[in-house]
Amino acid sequence: MKRFVFATNNPHKLEEVKAIIGTKIEILSLKDIGCHADIPETADTLEENALQKAKFIYEKYQCDCFADDTGLEVEALGGAPGVYSARYAGDAHNSEANMRKLMHELEGTDNRRARFRTVFALILNGKEHLFEGIANGHIATVRRGTAGFGYDPIFIPDGYTLSFAEMGNELKNKISHRAIGVQKLCKFLHTL
Repeated sequence: MKRFVFATNNPHKLEEVKAIIGTKIEILSLKDIGCHADIPETADTLEENALQKAKFIYEKYQCDCFADDTGLEVEALGGAPGVYSARYAGDAHNSEANMRKLMHELEGTDNRRARFRTVFALILNGKEHLFEGIANGHIATVRRGTAGFGYDPIFIPDGYTLSFAEMGNELKNKISHRAIGVQKLCKFLHTL
């Protein structure tokens, strides 16, 4: 069985990715390898942040790994919050504050088009590979649902009337930006 470290400290992401990948590939967490470092995310793009995290693990632990970075890109805000999505309202990674700030900035705006974009960076045998997943949709005018995390209560994907936070993990894990990126990653891994 192939084994990879997923370079994240976010238990929600870890659970989501493990559910999408299934049991054919073993996914280890940072905790599983004894990594308790606060891995830097100081780049200006999702691609660079994902690579920065994957390189940190590969160089320190010499194991095949992947990392991701995700951003919510809102059309009316010129693509913001984008790479700064997790710390949009400050450095505290406070989802409630981030959503409040975003909703405030969209008040009176008819264009609520947005997309979630995830980039996965895989380092396998020292070689770097990138995979992207995009979920297009729009920002709701009110919070809806309690499942999920981050901006899920205010993001409604195209073709659906439910927010990510209302649809539950089974459906979300089939259509989300992270699911699309992970599926591309898995397809690549299964060709090895």
